[in-house]
Amino acid sequence: MPTADTIVALSTPAGESAIAVIRLSGPACADIGRAVTGRTKPLRRRFAHFASYRDLAGTIVDDCVITYYADGQSFTGEAMLEIAPHGNPLIVHKIMTDLLARGCRPAEPGEFTRTAFLNGKMDLSQAEAVSDLIRARSDRSLEAAQRQLHGSVGRKMSELTERLLGVMAQLEAYIDFPEEDLPGEDQAGPARELRQLISDMEELIETQRYAALLHEGIKTLIVGEPNVGKSSLINALTGSERSIVSEIPGTTRDYISAFLMIGPWRIEVLDTAGLHEAGNAIEKIGIDHTIEQSETADFFLLVLDATAPSPTLPDALVQRMRSDNTIVIVNKTDLPEARDHKTFLPGFRQVRTALPDGTGLNELRTQWLAAIDAGLKRPQEDGVVVNARHAASLGRAVEALRMASDKLGKGEHTELVAAELRDAVGFIGEVVGRVDNERMLDSLFKQFCIGK
Repeated sequence: MPTADTIVALSTPAGESAIAVIRLSGPACADIGRAVTGRTKPLRRRFAHFASYRDLAGTIVDDCVITYYADGQSFTGEAMLEIAPHGNPLIVHKIMTDLLARGCRPAEPGEFTRTAFLNGKMDLSQAEAVSDLIRARSDRSLEAAQRQLHGSVGRKMSELTERLLGVMAQLEAYIDFPEEDLPGEDQAGPARELRQLISDMEELIETQRYAALLHEGIKTLIVGEPNVGKSSLINALTGSERSIVSEIPGTTRDYISAFLMIGPWRIEVLDTAGLHEAGNAIEKIGIDHTIEQSETADFFLLVLDATAPSPTLPDALVQRMRSDNTIVIVNKTDLPEARDHKTFLPGFRQVRTALPDGTGLNELRTQWLAAIDAGLKRPQEDGVVVNARHAASLGRAVEALRMASDKLGKGEHTELVAAELRDAVGFIGEVVGRVDNERMLDSLFKQFCIGK
């Protein structure tokens, strides 16, 4: 990505809208700003100019709002120009075509944010947060992305690095100044601090699962015997006919997925095949899929029929269900023959429902939200949440610290301990981008939207 180029991209979604935004970044922005507005003087910095956009032939394409940002004062750190015409795709196409004719080139996915990172306007964790912010689908994921964008991960990495450098300073003093009148090596302090660092970093790594739940949604399986109301439940929760409802047992042969919001959480809910002794090969495949899905599920809604005896569940499913990740729903409580299932899975949350009139649905949502909040391990007050890439780098740092701690405990040479600590510092630096790895950067930024 040559930095001398002036790049251009549509930053708003394609299609009709009231306003579109076209962004440019690079050395030609000032000249282009003057040329398209027909001005002889430079545009005022950070000022919204209402002007007619004129193409190379001098034809007015549209009336726009044009904002110029000088070199070093923009999102990318380069000169930038933002052009906001009416959101007519034809107008946008004409302006984009004209800008390309003026020497701009189309931006690649994530190139604006990558340029900001390379110019020191943000660290790599903040750059990733831009993409997370755009893709956030729940209040919790939005909050996490905003904290990361404001530097929460970078500040945490700086704190860990400073603590680690303090340990290294104690040890390397004896390497660099062996003849000086230094006190005897006290390994108790560094060893204690290393153990605390390892513990703190392992807690941070655990937030990776929290991050995955934020972005992908809490995977919830609706399970139970055939014809207990699983399909009716997903239809009631989503407010649409996602599943076919029938009195014929085994209607659902495979899982059906939908997304919904429970409080601030995004939920992926799956209606699965009924659990019973399969009557044919197709039903058996559906039940096998249910068991397979349970291995990666985060939460379970176990639906029982209030008019039938308590079910016998497959061992593979029972082993995944706990009181903190399962709600037992006793359905069909409006029927005269409804019975009590209080002794079934004692200690589990239980809600009684009658789905035709919505009885119990509000209670279910309340209990569901309470169970998620109680059972999900949340990050500490600083709100730092790491993604898979961060966790991998921190994992390597922890391994290096364990090696250092082990060598320190065995009384090995201080130089060997310090070498492991230096490796750990490098791994922590990878989280915020203090690493020269072009392939990793290419892979990361190609996941971004064009125009960001």
